[in-house]
Amino acid sequence: MSLSEARYHDLVDGVQEAVEDVFDDSSLDVDLENSGGVLTVRFDNGSQLILSRQPALRQLWVAARSGGFHFDYDQNSQLWLCDASGERLGELLMRVTQEQGGEALEFDEL
Repeated sequence: MSLSEARYHDLVDGVQEAVEDVFDDSSLDVDLENSGGVLTVRFDNGSQLILSRQPALRQLWVAARSGGFHFDYDQNSQLWLCDASGERLGELLMRVTQEQGGEALEFDEL
């Protein structure tokens, strides 16, 4: 069963808000910009983490220094899972935040 467009946008909005909240509550020095459905996290070392929506595919794309990752929403687990590795979005975000920002943040709900 495919996600409706409205449900898809609600889910991505929720993910982006949760990611912003984690960074806001952390001690990391980052700049957050959410514009046009794209959340950009800029670390103090100049690297970026970008979460963008791909509505035609109903995917969430993540661009990090280590590469690009495509996530599909799994309705059974209610989690975003990488289409190549099966990695949970929260696990990937924790890993790339450690790599790029030097601190492992907890993205438990993702």
